[in-house]
Amino acid sequence: MALLNERMKEIFSNQGIFVLGTADLNGIPNVVPVGAVKILDNETILISDQFFFKTLNNLRQNPRVAISFWETDNGEGYQIKGDASIQTEGEIYENTVEWIRELSKKIGHPLKSKGAIVIKISEIYSVTPGSSAGQKIS
Repeated sequence: MALLNERMKEIFSNQGIFVLGTADLNGIPNVVPVGAVKILDNETILISDQFFFKTLNNLRQNPRVAISFWETDNGEGYQIKGDASIQTEGEIYENTVEWIRELSKKIGHPLKSKGAIVIKISEIYSVTPGSSAGQKIS
């Protein structure tokens, strides 16, 4: 298990778009931009599914994911790897539906959550340019 530290959470909270990678059982990758992402706790990330198709199919076959985020001014960033679960009922799902309903009102664009993707963090790597790029942090 790996944990987000305060600096990682700071960069995460200022990120607008994240990059989410999945793969099917044959290892064929799929990478998509995602915006409805938040930290549930130091070892768990939530992504709301509004538009997933290939991503959702991949998650059903293979729960391993990677998500990356970084600061645009200095390039400091991180890649998180973990296992994802798809939730379409229960408290986390209901909270996600309400979160996206409120977000939809705020941005003035109709969004509806089809599910909550809950990622349990297993590894964190640096994606910061330089000698630490690709190094496992935790």
